[in-house]
Amino acid sequence: MHPVLFHIGSILIPSYGAITAFGVLVALVLAQRTARIVHVDPGKLWNLSILSLFAALAAARLLLVAANLTAMRSHPAWLFGLAMVHHPLLAGVGALAGAGCAAWYALHSKLPFRATADALAPPLAAALAFEQLGALAAGSGYGVDAGPSFAWAVIYTNPLAAIWSGTPLGVPLHPVQVYAALAFLALAILLWVWLPLERRSGDVAGLWLMGAGVAIYFTEIWRDWAGRELPGLGSLLNGAFDGPQIAAIVLVLAGALVLRENKKVPREHDAAQRPEPQSTTATDSRGAA
Repeated sequence: MHPVLFHIGSILIPSYGAITAFGVLVALVLAQRTARIVHVDPGKLWNLSILSLFAALAAARLLLVAANLTAMRSHPAWLFGLAMVHHPLLAGVGALAGAGCAAWYALHSKLPFRATADALAPPLAAALAFEQLGALAAGSGYGVDAGPSFAWAVIYTNPLAAIWSGTPLGVPLHPVQVYAALAFLALAILLWVWLPLERRSGDVAGLWLMGAGVAIYFTEIWRDWAGRELPGLGSLLNGAFDGPQIAAIVLVLAGALVLRENKKVPREHDAAQRPEPQSTTATDSRGAA
């Protein structure tokens, strides 16, 4: 594939970063539409998205710098190459930082928490689809060996894929990034269609958690596990799950909990149709008449 999208003189523009950035822009535009559907202030949702994005990027890069601090003291120029490094642990830390920042801003700005989460769900699924396409181009999160007779295998030949992501060269691999991208795209379409329908506030967010967890869990079956196990946990579970699959199980359980709790929340349509209580004054006047 093509880890480098194009060159500007001696500057390389990585495919992963460029495609992912485009996906983020698409998600931001979609979020303006979904905000209006659930009656959330689009301006505040834009601010929340930007702040959460920077928080996620900063947390992931700080962790990477901390983990390689000794090497970087000897080779400071390596700092510019950190953007090429991708690992599930970095993604997890970034996601937690972004979610924490989003929750803080929602509380600070008095945004309705459930409706805000609903508005963010379809754009986030779309952004993850683009992120996986970027990973496909870069060779990041590559699949397992598919064998020479596999019809739609992907073969990487660019040395930068091996340097940046450890991708095996000249080997037919499962295009697991395509599987994941299609799963996230289907999830984004489903949530987009469901959003304006009669629902309880928070249902779309719960469906996103469960859908994303299912997509991650099953696509990991065809993804190479090298370097993806959580330290110490793989041996405890005898290699039954890798790190992303454990995170996927947590997402599914969280989504189920959100949907279960939402059963206690009245539907917006039902609340709108509920008759207003009559005032005591009106009742008394009718009785006197």
